[in-house]
Amino acid sequence: MEILFTDALLLPMTEGKPRTFTGALGISGNRIELVSDSETERAAFLAAHPDARVIDCRGKLVMPGLVDTHCHAGMTLQRSYADDRALMEWLNDCIWPFEAHQTPDDIALGMTLGIVELLLGGVTSFVDMYFHESRCVEVVHRLGIRALLGCSYFDRSIDDVLRDAEQAMSNSAGCDRVSVAIAPHSGYTCSPDNLVRGKEFCRCNDLMFMSHIAETMDESRIIGELYGRTPVRHFESLGLLDDRTIAAHCVYVDDEDIAVLAERGVVVSHNPQSNMKLSSGVAPVWPMMQAGVHMTVGTDGTCSNNDLDMFEELRTAVFLQKSATGDPTSLPAYEALKTVTVNGARAMGYADGELGVLRKGALADVIVIDLQKPHLQPVHDLVSNLVYCGKASDVETVVVNGEPVVENRRIRGVDLPEFYRNVSNAVSRILTACKR
Repeated sequence: MEILFTDALLLPMTEGKPRTFTGALGISGNRIELVSDSETERAAFLAAHPDARVIDCRGKLVMPGLVDTHCHAGMTLQRSYADDRALMEWLNDCIWPFEAHQTPDDIALGMTLGIVELLLGGVTSFVDMYFHESRCVEVVHRLGIRALLGCSYFDRSIDDVLRDAEQAMSNSAGCDRVSVAIAPHSGYTCSPDNLVRGKEFCRCNDLMFMSHIAETMDESRIIGELYGRTPVRHFESLGLLDDRTIAAHCVYVDDEDIAVLAERGVVVSHNPQSNMKLSSGVAPVWPMMQAGVHMTVGTDGTCSNNDLDMFEELRTAVFLQKSATGDPTSLPAYEALKTVTVNGARAMGYADGELGVLRKGALADVIVIDLQKPHLQPVHDLVSNLVYCGKASDVETVVVNGEPVVENRRIRGVDLPEFYRNVSNAVSRILTACKR
């Protein structure tokens, strides 16, 4: 398929400073072939692709799709199920009992609901961390999103999960939008031996590795009591930290931890709304970025957030840093926007310039945002408007890997009313089982 977006305001995310211009973006196959303000180059694209679909984007912005680097999409069935509780109570009394009654079909259903929400909000790529990811490969493939699926385990489940990871790799063969990762839950729910075992599996199969690290004060206390180290230095002592590692949260980190994260090239996924809701604390995002840590943003799951709106997440991340540091210049809007585009692409293992940008040769993951909204006018600074005023509902069209998956806010391949009924029925069955 060839697509040409014309008369669009383009935000390439390829420059050191914000740069926008009005022009055309052409897609051929799954790659971007044209990013230009030249009428001659636009005409040449049409001459080379006479059957290209032309989309008029006057009054609209075309930019790279967003990347959510920490999500539990299958947990959408638990949205608003266990609110107003501390993390350990939340996990032990609510979440884990609910999960005990979820079937693989339920998780695939939750994954579908999560992906629908992500796509409608302009997220073209996401990093997941949950169970039965081998079943979720089909959902990702069918709905057209790009995903890194982290197969998550505890000590008791590692053998089953590593087998599931092998099945997920087999199921995803031939689909270049889907890759697999290994994701031990945390340093306090997995033994050192099992953490190392997961990392070795990654090294043998060239997979990414991810975990919750330094999320809460309780976690830091438990790991300190067990191993005499901070969570970050515990992972470092086991040889788990490198540029193929995604560390979710990193709220309780000191200067030495930050230096380790930067030196090892670890990707940190900041989840501000989840941290706020569970009173987990405020991650030192701006100090980490200034120290050279590769920072990204994720939503976390829908029962600790409770939505998957990355625009809202980004706005919260910026405001929270300015408040926490007492410095209104910390985490500027353009640097923040990089965390959910350029940086997010790097977190998923893509080479610089291959994803998260608008440039010739890059993968064609792009979104169209309707700027004709009262909260986006006037446009003194487009990037500031996106970061401080943007909403998921501003996204009109979503293209992943060169294929339109959302058009005019209609998602491809899902009968939403019938789907919502299926979700409601599944939740009712699980809740009944939980009460027995």
